[in-house]
Amino acid sequence: MNVGTRFYTFSGMILLAALSRVLPHPPNFAPITAMAIFAGAYLTDKRLACAVPLAAMLISDIVLEITTGWGFYDGMWTVYSTLALITTLGFALRGRVLRGQLRPLDVAATTLTGSLLFFVLTNAAVWAFGSMYPHTGTGLVACYTAALPFFGNSLLGDLCYAALLFGGFALAERRFSALRLPASEAVSRYNS
Repeated sequence: MNVGTRFYTFSGMILLAALSRVLPHPPNFAPITAMAIFAGAYLTDKRLACAVPLAAMLISDIVLEITTGWGFYDGMWTVYSTLALITTLGFALRGRVLRGQLRPLDVAATTLTGSLLFFVLTNAAVWAFGSMYPHTGTGLVACYTAALPFFGNSLLGDLCYAALLFGGFALAERRFSALRLPASEAVSRYNS
Protein backbone atom coordinates (compact mmCIF):
# COMPACT_ATOMS: atom_id res chain seq x y z
CA MET A 1 0.00 0.00 0.00
CA ASN A 2 1.34 3.39 -0.93
CA VAL A 3 0.92 5.84 1.96
CA GLY A 4 1.51 8.65 -0.53
CA THR A 5 -1.54 7.52 -2.51
CA ARG A 6 -3.75 7.92 0.58
CA PHE A 7 -2.21 11.30 1.44
CA TYR A 8 -2.63 12.68 -2.07
CA THR A 9 -6.17 11.35 -2.26
CA PHE A 10 -7.12 13.00 1.06
CA SER A 11 -5.39 16.23 0.11
CA GLY A 12 -7.00 16.27 -3.34
CA MET A 13 -10.44 15.72 -1.85
CA ILE A 14 -9.90 18.55 0.64
CA LEU A 15 -8.64 20.89 -2.10
CA LEU A 16 -11.63 20.08 -4.33
CA ALA A 17 -13.98 20.74 -1.42
CA ALA A 18 -12.27 24.07 -0.74
CA LEU A 19 -12.39 25.05 -4.41
CA SER A 20 -16.14 24.38 -4.43
CA ARG A 21 -16.33 27.72 -2.61
CA VAL A 22 -15.66 29.47 -5.93
CA LEU A 23 -18.72 27.85 -7.56
CA PRO A 24 -22.15 29.46 -7.17
CA HIS A 25 -23.69 28.26 -3.91
CA PRO A 26 -26.18 29.41 -1.26
CA PRO A 27 -24.71 31.82 1.30
CA ASN A 28 -22.59 30.01 3.91
CA PHE A 29 -23.13 26.59 2.28
CA ALA A 30 -19.43 25.74 2.41
CA PRO A 31 -17.06 22.83 3.12
CA ILE A 32 -14.95 24.52 5.79
CA THR A 33 -15.86 22.47 8.87
CA ALA A 34 -16.19 19.21 6.96
CA MET A 35 -12.78 19.41 5.35
CA ALA A 36 -11.11 20.24 8.67
CA ILE A 37 -12.74 17.28 10.43
CA PHE A 38 -11.95 14.97 7.49
CA ALA A 39 -8.28 16.00 7.57
CA GLY A 40 -8.10 15.52 11.33
CA ALA A 41 -9.67 12.08 11.10
CA TYR A 42 -7.63 10.71 8.21
CA LEU A 43 -4.26 12.47 7.99
CA THR A 44 -2.04 10.72 10.51
CA ASP A 45 0.52 13.51 10.84
CA LYS A 46 -1.17 16.14 13.02
CA ARG A 47 0.83 18.98 11.48
CA LEU A 48 -0.25 17.95 7.98
CA ALA A 49 -3.81 17.45 9.18
CA CYS A 50 -3.87 21.13 10.16
CA ALA A 51 -1.78 22.38 7.23
CA VAL A 52 -3.68 20.72 4.38
CA PRO A 53 -7.11 22.31 5.03
CA LEU A 54 -5.47 25.67 5.79
CA ALA A 55 -3.52 25.51 2.52
CA ALA A 56 -6.66 24.46 0.61
CA MET A 57 -8.58 27.32 2.21
CA LEU A 58 -5.83 29.79 1.32
CA ILE A 59 -5.80 28.58 -2.31
CA SER A 60 -9.57 28.99 -2.54
CA ASP A 61 -9.34 32.45 -0.92
CA ILE A 62 -6.70 33.46 -3.49
CA VAL A 63 -8.93 32.23 -6.33
CA LEU A 64 -11.88 34.13 -4.83
CA GLU A 65 -9.77 37.27 -4.48
CA ILE A 66 -8.62 37.06 -8.10
CA THR A 67 -12.04 36.24 -9.54
CA THR A 68 -14.37 38.29 -7.32
CA GLY A 69 -12.26 40.59 -5.18
CA TRP A 70 -13.81 39.01 -2.06
CA GLY A 71 -11.22 36.38 -1.10
CA PHE A 72 -9.37 38.33 1.57
CA TYR A 73 -11.20 39.93 4.47
CA ASP A 74 -10.60 41.38 7.92
CA GLY A 75 -11.62 38.32 9.91
CA MET A 76 -9.50 35.77 8.02
CA TRP A 77 -7.28 35.06 11.00
CA THR A 78 -10.34 34.05 13.05
CA VAL A 79 -11.63 31.72 10.34
CA TYR A 80 -8.20 30.12 9.85
CA SER A 81 -7.59 29.73 13.59
CA THR A 82 -11.03 28.21 14.05
CA LEU A 83 -10.40 25.89 11.10
CA ALA A 84 -7.20 24.63 12.77
CA LEU A 85 -9.07 24.13 16.05
CA ILE A 86 -11.87 22.22 14.33
CA THR A 87 -9.26 19.96 12.73
CA THR A 88 -8.41 18.75 16.23
CA LEU A 89 -12.02 17.52 16.57
CA GLY A 90 -11.25 15.12 13.75
CA PHE A 91 -8.40 13.67 15.82
CA ALA A 92 -11.05 12.16 18.10
CA LEU A 93 -12.33 10.11 15.14
CA ARG A 94 -8.93 8.63 14.26
CA GLY A 95 -9.18 5.58 16.47
CA ARG A 96 -12.52 4.61 14.94
CA VAL A 97 -11.15 5.27 11.44
CA LEU A 98 -8.08 3.11 12.04
CA ARG A 99 -10.14 0.30 13.60
CA GLY A 100 -12.66 0.47 10.76
CA GLN A 101 -15.44 1.38 13.21
CA LEU A 102 -16.34 4.89 12.07
CA ARG A 103 -20.11 5.36 11.99
CA PRO A 104 -22.13 8.07 10.24
CA LEU A 105 -23.42 9.17 13.66
CA ASP A 106 -19.81 9.81 14.79
CA VAL A 107 -19.21 11.99 11.74
CA ALA A 108 -22.54 13.82 12.15
CA ALA A 109 -21.97 14.53 15.87
CA THR A 110 -18.43 15.77 15.27
CA THR A 111 -19.59 17.91 12.35
CA LEU A 112 -22.38 19.43 14.45
CA THR A 113 -19.86 20.23 17.18
CA GLY A 114 -17.51 21.79 14.63
CA SER A 115 -20.32 23.84 13.10
CA LEU A 116 -21.33 25.18 16.51
CA LEU A 117 -17.71 25.96 17.38
CA PHE A 118 -17.27 27.83 14.09
CA PHE A 119 -20.49 29.79 14.65
CA VAL A 120 -19.61 30.74 18.23
CA LEU A 121 -15.97 31.69 17.67
CA THR A 122 -16.24 33.54 14.36
CA ASN A 123 -19.26 35.56 15.46
CA ALA A 124 -17.63 36.36 18.80
CA ALA A 125 -14.70 37.75 16.82
CA VAL A 126 -17.03 39.84 14.65
CA TRP A 127 -18.45 41.32 17.84
CA ALA A 128 -15.13 41.72 19.68
CA PHE A 129 -13.01 43.11 16.86
CA GLY A 130 -15.56 44.76 14.62
CA SER A 131 -17.48 47.98 14.78
CA MET A 132 -20.93 46.73 13.74
CA TYR A 133 -22.08 45.92 17.28
CA PRO A 134 -21.51 47.70 20.58
CA HIS A 135 -19.06 45.92 22.86
CA THR A 136 -21.71 45.11 25.42
CA GLY A 137 -23.72 42.04 26.32
CA THR A 138 -26.59 43.42 24.28
CA GLY A 139 -24.24 43.89 21.32
CA LEU A 140 -23.03 40.30 21.60
CA VAL A 141 -26.61 39.01 21.65
CA ALA A 142 -27.43 41.20 18.64
CA CYS A 143 -24.41 39.81 16.78
CA TYR A 144 -25.41 36.18 17.38
CA THR A 145 -29.05 36.95 16.59
CA ALA A 146 -28.09 38.53 13.26
CA ALA A 147 -25.92 35.50 12.42
CA LEU A 148 -28.57 32.86 13.22
CA PRO A 149 -30.24 32.92 9.77
CA PHE A 150 -26.89 31.99 8.19
CA PHE A 151 -26.22 29.11 10.59
CA GLY A 152 -28.78 26.82 8.92
CA ASN A 153 -26.95 26.94 5.59
CA SER A 154 -23.60 26.53 7.35
CA LEU A 155 -24.76 23.43 9.18
CA LEU A 156 -26.40 21.98 6.09
CA GLY A 157 -23.26 22.62 4.03
CA ASP A 158 -21.04 21.11 6.71
CA LEU A 159 -23.18 17.97 6.94
CA CYS A 160 -23.44 17.58 3.15
CA TYR A 161 -19.70 18.04 2.62
CA ALA A 162 -18.90 15.69 5.52
CA ALA A 163 -21.10 13.04 3.90
CA LEU A 164 -19.35 13.62 0.55
CA LEU A 165 -15.84 13.51 2.00
CA PHE A 166 -16.23 10.65 4.48
CA GLY A 167 -18.65 8.68 2.32
CA GLY A 168 -16.69 9.34 -0.86
CA PHE A 169 -13.47 8.12 0.67
CA ALA A 170 -15.16 5.03 2.14
CA LEU A 171 -16.45 4.16 -1.33
CA ALA A 172 -13.07 4.85 -2.93
CA GLU A 173 -11.36 2.66 -0.33
CA ARG A 174 -13.68 -0.22 -1.20
CA ARG A 175 -13.14 0.29 -4.92
CA PHE A 176 -9.36 0.88 -4.96
CA SER A 177 -7.18 -1.43 -2.89
CA ALA A 178 -4.26 1.05 -3.03
CA LEU A 179 -6.25 3.32 -0.69
CA ARG A 180 -6.82 0.68 1.98
CA LEU A 181 -4.69 0.74 5.08
CA PRO A 182 -3.52 -2.80 5.94
CA ALA A 183 -4.86 -3.99 9.31
CA SER A 184 -1.35 -4.39 10.75
CA GLU A 185 -0.46 -0.81 9.84
CA ALA A 186 -3.76 0.51 11.21
CA VAL A 187 -3.10 -1.21 14.55
CA SER A 188 0.46 0.13 14.76
CA ARG A 189 -0.68 3.68 13.92
CA TYR A 190 -3.51 3.47 16.44
CA ASN A 191 -1.17 2.28 19.18
CA SER A 192 1.51 4.92 18.46
